[in-house]
Amino acid sequence: MKKLYISADIEGTCGIAHWDETAKDKRDYPAFARQMTREVAAACEGALEAGMDFILVRDAHGSARNIEAALLPPQVQVLRGWGPDPLCMVHGLDDSFHAVVFTGYHDAAGAGANPLAHTMDTDLVWFTLNGDTVSEAMLNAYAAAYFRVPLAAITGDQGICDRMQDLIPALTAVPINKGQGGAVLSVHPEEAVKRIRDGVLKALKNGVEDSLLTLPESFRADMRFRNVQRAYRAGFYPGMQMLDSHTLRFETANYYELLRMVHFCV
Repeated sequence: MKKLYISADIEGTCGIAHWDETAKDKRDYPAFARQMTREVAAACEGALEAGMDFILVRDAHGSARNIEAALLPPQVQVLRGWGPDPLCMVHGLDDSFHAVVFTGYHDAAGAGANPLAHTMDTDLVWFTLNGDTVSEAMLNAYAAAYFRVPLAAITGDQGICDRMQDLIPALTAVPINKGQGGAVLSVHPEEAVKRIRDGVLKALKNGVEDSLLTLPESFRADMRFRNVQRAYRAGFYPGMQMLDSHTLRFETANYYELLRMVHFCV
């Protein structure tokens, strides 16, 4: 059985430009939750046409209760709510999956390619791993690599698509938004759905072997928090170094230990 894992976020969904469009208690939210669902459905349709037998969709934004499962194909199962566990946005992923796809993803903390750019927590000013800017996509792509599962495709803003193609040249990227300061230029929602379906179909049809990341031998994570109390608290995590009152460093040779640190500190 060929299994696909989809991790779905919302801040890279077509047209999204404000935090009110991401929050369940805001009136702007329902239209973008529906578009998030439509983009996930498009990825599922492309995957099924490419020969996948089973798809697990991880609702990975906010409450993790955004996707309307009834609008997805019947071969799909949806993982909703938080465990919580260190895999976080890729909870449920293991080495039985053929490939991973990320939908609705966004650029990293400190980046300007999306007015909603952040990495896990909006209190992080920046986050680097071995000197490279860390996005949620990078964290989760390395988590997939931990299980030797390749990242086949990503959809979202132009910034994260470019950043991830630099990391994985064989990756299929489907940019549908482009940040311009506090504004967002996007394709039409119907065009986004078409591009995502076609992109995922192409990615999985072409083979995914070249999209498997190789994990570094060791990891040095540096993080800067806006809130000094958050940094102070995280400084007590085993092995954490405080570089100054806002900035911390964590080093390990085991990627799962890095994910565990992020789970408890970010």
